[in-house]
Amino acid sequence: MPDERLAPLIAVIGSDGSGKSTLSQDILEHIRKSRPAEHGYLGLGSGEQGRAIGRWPLIGPVLQDWLESIAATLRDPEAAVPGLIPALYAMRKSRKRRARFESLLESRRAGVTIVTDRYPQVEVAGLHDGPIISGRASSARIAKIQAQERALYAEMAAFLPTLVIRLHIDTDTVMARKPDHDRALIEQKVQSVDRLTFNGAPMIELDATMPYDEELKLALAAVDAALAQA
Repeated sequence: MPDERLAPLIAVIGSDGSGKSTLSQDILEHIRKSRPAEHGYLGLGSGEQGRAIGRWPLIGPVLQDWLESIAATLRDPEAAVPGLIPALYAMRKSRKRRARFESLLESRRAGVTIVTDRYPQVEVAGLHDGPIISGRASSARIAKIQAQERALYAEMAAFLPTLVIRLHIDTDTVMARKPDHDRALIEQKVQSVDRLTFNGAPMIELDATMPYDEELKLALAAVDAALAQA
């Protein structure tokens, strides 16, 4: 693990629709009452970009389906990676995430506490901000790119969060909250949340279907305890 002093980082993780953004924003406002704190964005925006393309007239839905099929193949550990260009594109996006991660490290080195609604991990490729290239490499070049990408995520995951707040939710509730999302993909995300350990980082489990006031109270208590020990 990296041997350096960093300000704390609180990571809120879970499936789409579990309320990560809302909870992380309220946690950030709470922490700012006592210390410098910032929101850390580590997403890629791919899902919203695809849905925005799907709203284009005429060609939009067709183009969205094509892009989503490539993304689905990249996520599938049983499928062959669909060519060199998708692999290079995935690596480019992962490098962009690595640059954002380095920016967060610089803030932490400066004494700023970070709250983020996602965090890089290596336990689940293709989902939950893990390596994008999950499938079987169909050439030596693609295999090299895939190995480089996994190493990139391993570097980021070596920096353990001070606290992980892991949100649990069911697929039906997510679809009620996010009806424009793909149900099959949501099911994958919901079912794989339990596999996220973040290298054994301190973690609290919360039911994202409980009344929000109760959820926030439990989360803030865990955050306060973690910050007191950091």
